Amino acid sequence: MSTFNVGLKKVVDDSYDIEIGYSLFESLRSDLKNGLMGKLKKIALITDSTVLPLYALPLSELLREDGYTVEVLSFPSGEESKTREVKAMLEDKMLSLGFRRDCFVLAVGGGVVTDLAGFLAGTYGRGVPFINYATTLLSAADASIGGKTAVDTPLATNLIGIFNQPKKVYIDIACWNTLPKREIVSGLAETIKHACLASYDFFTYLEEHIEEVLSLKEDVCIHVSEENCRIKYNVVMKDEKESGLREVLNLGHTVGRAIETCSDYRLLHGEAVSIGMAAQLILAQKLGYVTEEEKGRVVKLLSRAGLPVQIPEYIDREKLVKKLYTDKKTRNGTLRFVIQKGIGSIVEFSPNVFATPIEESVAREIIFNM
Repeated sequence: MSTFNVGLKKVVDDSYDIEIGYSLFESLRSDLKNGLMGKLKKIALITDSTVLPLYALPLSELLREDGYTVEVLSFPSGEESKTREVKAMLEDKMLSLGFRRDCFVLAVGGGVVTDLAGFLAGTYGRGVPFINYATTLLSAADASIGGKTAVDTPLATNLIGIFNQPKKVYIDIACWNTLPKREIVSGLAETIKHACLASYDFFTYLEEHIEEVLSLKEDVCIHVSEENCRIKYNVVMKDEKESGLREVLNLGHTVGRAIETCSDYRLLHGEAVSIGMAAQLILAQKLGYVTEEEKGRVVKLLSRAGLPVQIPEYIDREKLVKKLYTDKKTRNGTLRFVIQKGIGSIVEFSPNVFATPIEESVAREIIFNM
């Protein structure tokens, strides 16, 4: 018998820049000309049906003028498209168009686009580089930083995927001007969540400026984007692969994700997360981690932003309780919740443990009384 050791120790620098600003097409073009993607000249530009005519097609034409071969691949917009089947469809299109490892992926759109494109880039040809060009407040707040890419299945949300870091992220606030008001409101849920879990000062800033965010005041939107990136970075930097601390980013998502699915996606992601935040606040008060006054402030801010805080009547409560068990934090058939501590902090139940088991009866009581 013999043993051969395969030595594969390595240090990888996955650092990247996030550029926040207005109308960033020229910045992207300049970065590419200056070698951001090396000598690669073939681009698979991935987008959805909403973003396609607004930004993807105009950007593709500019990149073709710069000498790139650009193929635009799109899919129907919405969370329903974040599936293995859509990923396979995009991969098959790339194969049929002759893409091999001599290409990179450019994701132009919101969180569904960046999730799908980042996952695809990590597996296509056993890995090709990618760029995220975020066009929504939600993707600016949540999807464009951290490297988590995944798809949903009927049995679980975001459990099929990989960690894959982009080469650069562009957050184009000018794109928010073409978003429906409901999409702007939806994106604020993740922003308020970030404030609740990490920054009392940011929470009070949002209380003071929420109407200016909704009216897309430039300096306020830039500050909100910077704070979102800072908060998420400070978590991801310490726990890139979600071994502990990164679970705090799931605040409000145990109930929120389940509601989103049970609504058959009538609710946008942020709307569902807002309801999940309200449910989490009830639990946090019940367990003594937030006061009535703190809970009221958060619920009031969510409401002022235009977000729902009650479970819609059309949601089947029994189905919702069962759906909670598809949450990725569930362990050995036991529900686990991330819970905020006051405003601006999260409960750490033991060293590096940020989610706690909750009996179904407790979750059921909250859900049936919302």
